[in-house]
Amino acid sequence: MNFRYICSALALSITLLTACNSKKSEEKKAADAKIRVKEDDKADSALIAYNPAKGDKWIADFVQNLHKKYGFNGNMLVAKDGKILYEKAIGWADYLHRDSLKINSEFELASITKTFTGTAIMQLVEAGKLSLNDNVKKFFPNFPYDGITVKLLLSHRSGMMNYVYFIDDIWRKEKRSMKKGVTNQEVMNVIAERKPNPYTKPDNRFHYNNSNFMVLGAIIEKVTGQRYSQYMMEHVFRPAGMKHTHVYSTTEYEKVPVDVVGHDRTWKYSVAQNFLDGPVGDKGIYSTLHDLVLYDKYLKNGRLLTKKSSDSSYVGRNKPVNGHFNYGYGWRMFDGEKMDKVVYHTGWWHGFRHIYVRDLDKNIIVIFLGNLTNGSLMHLDELYQHLKMPIIRKGAYHGNGSLPGSDED
Repeated sequence: MNFRYICSALALSITLLTACNSKKSEEKKAADAKIRVKEDDKADSALIAYNPAKGDKWIADFVQNLHKKYGFNGNMLVAKDGKILYEKAIGWADYLHRDSLKINSEFELASITKTFTGTAIMQLVEAGKLSLNDNVKKFFPNFPYDGITVKLLLSHRSGMMNYVYFIDDIWRKEKRSMKKGVTNQEVMNVIAERKPNPYTKPDNRFHYNNSNFMVLGAIIEKVTGQRYSQYMMEHVFRPAGMKHTHVYSTTEYEKVPVDVVGHDRTWKYSVAQNFLDGPVGDKGIYSTLHDLVLYDKYLKNGRLLTKKSSDSSYVGRNKPVNGHFNYGYGWRMFDGEKMDKVVYHTGWWHGFRHIYVRDLDKNIIVIFLGNLTNGSLMHLDELYQHLKMPIIRKGAYHGNGSLPGSDED
């Protein structure tokens, strides 16, 4: 009897030990997959290699016309199936000093930053450090609104007001310093103290605004004990080989160390960074064309997120506009029956205006990073048609989508 008991116990122990070792082995494989090796640099270099002599002539003519006729000033790139079809840096980086843009110039990504914040949040969910159903009050007990969860922030369903206008109004009325950047935590403190009226009730409707991702940036810092800039560098930029991508906040830098200046509508108005360039998460990431190509690669190959997390991010979490336009977790999308699955984001902030498009079905990337906020990016229809992609613009397919340069960027 005792012998049988001992044998059963031993067998159970062996089973448990094997299962434990198997789990550790799987965890080690997952961890190893996120560590860069020499082969990654070689593959990345091949991915972003471009021979101007072999550039797509139709796209070259299109971009030249966009520059001459509509005033596009910035950097652009189109890639398909891991090959750059065309890239171009066209115009001024800083009109006042007559500095020309370079292909590796870093642009303030504006709201394209939201896709990175969404990626970081999903990483923390995977790591078990937070849940999509966590209430903001779990991290900030003095947060004045009830019922706002992480997933409502990610999908712009929190109903919060836009902190940018609220903070700007306070700073102007109270004549506070417009130069010194404010941190996410400081904005959270002001919201807790002043309790601004929300736009609507939580989970009532889609209402795009920067507050959602500013709060997510604050949550990332609270959960990790790191600055947003540190977390993004360690867990997103470095693993993806994004060597020319940084978080620049006026709380950490008196002057943002990049050569590209934003210009508002005409060359007469260059936009200087101020206290509103302090909060990050809704904006604040600076990057290049090639690094955004690498971002696409490492989102797709599972290094930054599991396929399950990525797929979840690309599911529309709101009522689609005309069945095509929607918003997931940090990504806008344009899809529908018998159409490509397209995820993208626009950006508009302090003289910068962009669009970053990823056609997941045709494996196409379209990037336009502009530093002159005119309406040039409203004239991309022919390019999408040339690439046989859905046309992403307001009114496309009789829908009302995201218009680059709208107040919803």
